[in-house]
Amino acid sequence: MTDTSSPARVNARTLATRESILAAAERLFAERGVEGVSNRQISEAAGQGNNTAVGYHFGTKTDLIRALVRERQTAVDEIRRRMLADRADSTDLRDWVACMVVPFTDYLATLGVPSWYARCVAQIIAHPVLRDVMIEDALTAPELHTTASAIDRLLPDLPAQVRATRFAMVRTLLLHACAEQERALATGAPTGTWPATATSLIDAIVGLLTAPVS
Repeated sequence: MTDTSSPARVNARTLATRESILAAAERLFAERGVEGVSNRQISEAAGQGNNTAVGYHFGTKTDLIRALVRERQTAVDEIRRRMLADRADSTDLRDWVACMVVPFTDYLATLGVPSWYARCVAQIIAHPVLRDVMIEDALTAPELHTTASAIDRLLPDLPAQVRATRFAMVRTLLLHACAEQERALATGAPTGTWPATATSLIDAIVGLLTAPVS
């Protein structure tokens, strides 16, 4: 007789429940926005009979979002880590912009169709409070910091304020372009591949960072 109460099985069930909650939250946030979704709705969408499942496994909605971002970002950071190892001595701006863009688009490509993460992130980063969670947990990762620092060194003549403004524009462009690509793929609209999206974004970001200053 199988012991369904063994610690290993209980742990496996807990992990499966947590992942189903994260997947449901990601989809609902992408579709309706962060404020338009309650923890109860997430629990129901995850197939949990207990409507307090989100609170039990994660705590508050902010805690849930932090767990979601951290789990997904780990995979993105691993791709970026490998790219950084190959480009450590590069002085080509395009190489470093690729290290910013490609890990995200490559990760999104692994999710299949439909996927929701890019649209979910776009909703979180637009939230006046939760955007700080996103910035703290994803946009300050050591791998991304190394990439941004390398780009910064290759733009010595760019004034500090212009630099800050353009980096903010780069972040917005990257997130929302990927969200639109994800939406197009999900709806079957004519669109390119994730690698093509990455190439277009790299072209645009290099142009934005090196544009003349008026």
